Amino acid sequence: MSNLNDTIHKVTERVIERSKPTRSAYLELMDREADRAPDRSAVSCSNLAHAYAGATDDQATMKAGGAPNIGIVSAYNDMLSAHQPYGRYPERMKIYAREVGATAQVAGGTPAMCDGVTQGEDGMELSLFSRDTIAMSTGVALSHAMYDSIACLGICDKIVPGLLMGSLRFGHLPCIFVPSGPMPSGVANKEKQRVRQLYAEGKANRDELLASEMGSYHSPGTCTFYGTANSNQMMMEMMGLHVPGAAFVQPGTKLRQALDKAAVHRLAALTGSRERSLARCVDEKAIINAAIGLLATGGSTNHAIHIPAMARAAGVIFDWTDLSELSSAVPLIARVYPNGSGDVNHFHDAGGMGYVIGELLDAGLAHRDIATVWDGDLSAYAMEPGLEDDALAYRAVGETGDETMLRPPSDPFSPDGGMRLVEGNLGRGCFKTSAVEQERWIIEAPCRVFEDQPSVTEAFRKGELDRDVVVVVRFQGPRANGMPELHKLTPPLGVLQDRGYRVALVTDGRMSGASGKVPAAIHVTPEALGGGPLAKLRDGDIVKLCATTGALSTTADLDSREAAPDPHADWGVGREMFAMFRMHADSAEKGASPMLAAAGL
Repeated sequence: MSNLNDTIHKVTERVIERSKPTRSAYLELMDREADRAPDRSAVSCSNLAHAYAGATDDQATMKAGGAPNIGIVSAYNDMLSAHQPYGRYPERMKIYAREVGATAQVAGGTPAMCDGVTQGEDGMELSLFSRDTIAMSTGVALSHAMYDSIACLGICDKIVPGLLMGSLRFGHLPCIFVPSGPMPSGVANKEKQRVRQLYAEGKANRDELLASEMGSYHSPGTCTFYGTANSNQMMMEMMGLHVPGAAFVQPGTKLRQALDKAAVHRLAALTGSRERSLARCVDEKAIINAAIGLLATGGSTNHAIHIPAMARAAGVIFDWTDLSELSSAVPLIARVYPNGSGDVNHFHDAGGMGYVIGELLDAGLAHRDIATVWDGDLSAYAMEPGLEDDALAYRAVGETGDETMLRPPSDPFSPDGGMRLVEGNLGRGCFKTSAVEQERWIIEAPCRVFEDQPSVTEAFRKGELDRDVVVVVRFQGPRANGMPELHKLTPPLGVLQDRGYRVALVTDGRMSGASGKVPAAIHVTPEALGGGPLAKLRDGDIVKLCATTGALSTTADLDSREAAPDPHADWGVGREMFAMFRMHADSAEKGASPMLAAAGL
């Protein structure tokens, strides 16, 4: 057993010290909520009758009292492939609960939008704020105070962060996240990317592109590339909020069902536990572990926004300086598409999260001593789940099953985690180096300024970007338009790079784990709206982006310039309903959460 890495220790102690007032206030609230949780035997009979009326098969047990009642918060819909399997989960979970003398009810549902469907469309402007909507929906579901523990059914991009943020405000209860697993592998990732780029160049038609995409996204389950959804599952393992090893077991398998059953049985057993309540599980060390897992596996840059927001919901203050310093100490030990050739199924088969956690713990690169929803500490998550006589069992992972995908920290793919803070007179942003060749870590070139994605695409088609260029896309921050992901930029910028030009992207908008090979400073804060530095750039200004020195700067005299006028937010596709979210959102580095900002958290 290795001692904890010095840098990780230093960052952890800094986060603990910084968070003392807010963390203390949070825990005091959770203790108060636990103390005042109603004894259902003393609750009004009318209230109970309303709560029990729909639970026809469990009314007798509920009426008798004493049985744990599990509240299921589900993000089910069958438009989102990852969540389609959840349709039948409540029926099975109620059966599993009865096996141990407990009951379960669907406490409520939350929205679950698919960024893959809204990518590049107007609806993407609702995406980030769907996280806060999910958190509030979770709060509504749990407000009935009828539950002894929480089962969260959710997987994808904003959904897991939103479920966690909402559940943390009911953190006096135990809570387990129950994933449904990834779809089987389809069209090879390199082939998918090849067809996308051909389409961007006009060398493949729409039918060919659609056939390739449908060969990739083809059945129920999580998309198999290592984007935000699968990074969520990794983090839930690193924080000890899953049944160990649950992240990447495919839907419909016996092992998947055994893991689901174990989650329900464990929730029943945790009833009344303060030591393993959600509030105690999600502490400063668990948040640091989530960040470490993100860095060690090359996970989604979206979590540079979500980790600070989730942390705040638990009274923990975590920022990009913390993330960048952790990155300097945490080696990249996994390569999963788009940072490698294999997908999450190949990753799981090669050893998956059990291997990653075991290696990090042995190297002193993660906190072992955290409270988890399972027995003991995080060591339980360094094992691989399997079946013995149809019962859930665990075994040691052993060596990596594929050195092109998983390596030990002593022989990493990169000595650092590849998440760099870049800052200067253009603000602070994130640069994910793990997907970018090192010779492209320094880009200095004249900029071309745009205010939306279609304008970039049009300039590309006209050949106006056929040169060394830093493409600046501004007014894409949370207060401007909800901070949509900008993945329609990736194919044309990738084409320019392949043509031999030195190209970079600078934006106050979002990218994710699928951000690709083009160097980019993303999530830049302050955002352009309201006069941020990006609002003062002009075409032709020299912009420097350097991951080596952490520079994000221009030689232009910004102080002498007026900012470009703020654009008006567009209406349509429900965007006008989210005006209050845009108005109250805080910076990307704080999590871009209007809900937390308005609550003073």
